[in-house]
Amino acid sequence: MAVVVGGIIGLERDMKNHAAGFRTYILVCLGSTVVMMTNQFISDTYLVGDPSRMGAQVISGIGFLGAGTILVTNNNHVRGLTTAAGLWSAACVGLAIGIGFYEGAIIGAFALLVIMNSFQRLKKAFMSQRKVVDCYILFETVVDFHNFLSYCALEDWKVLSIEGNTDKNENILYYMSIKFNNHVEAKSLVKNYHGIKGVLSVEEPE
Repeated sequence: MAVVVGGIIGLERDMKNHAAGFRTYILVCLGSTVVMMTNQFISDTYLVGDPSRMGAQVISGIGFLGAGTILVTNNNHVRGLTTAAGLWSAACVGLAIGIGFYEGAIIGAFALLVIMNSFQRLKKAFMSQRKVVDCYILFETVVDFHNFLSYCALEDWKVLSIEGNTDKNENILYYMSIKFNNHVEAKSLVKNYHGIKGVLSVEEPE
């Protein structure tokens, strides 16, 4: 059951080309199941120990694997948070299987799949209606950055926050939070940045 459930969850990640996929999720789910079964076996056979102690170590110890899936790209994008959380959740599902709580394991695995797969589309639909967008904007020069601020003022866009640095090509990269007026959708900036002079790229963090 751990192999099947872990494999199904891992396939969803594999289909989206994430580093931790089919085999990783199977191993995490199966490993945590074996740990829980071993702990229960020790408790039942030798009548010693806490039947939940080894399982508790899995919950805290899986963090090292999850942390390894979190990456910071050259543009300071953070990727892998969902995969890391999925690995931790898969371990918890494995513990439920190991102790024989099959109903909870099945419900948890189903909820995990729905959240990782369907909620992404729900998030995009919701975020497309917002009036504030957080994005990375790459400018060719500092002058272009100042021109963009003037462009925002002209369009009645309010810049809420700015963080920036220079990349290896001496271009200016800023992480900006921009509030749009009531006549513009936030996603229009990402789609139409080519019309803004000096802006090399606009990307939203995932």
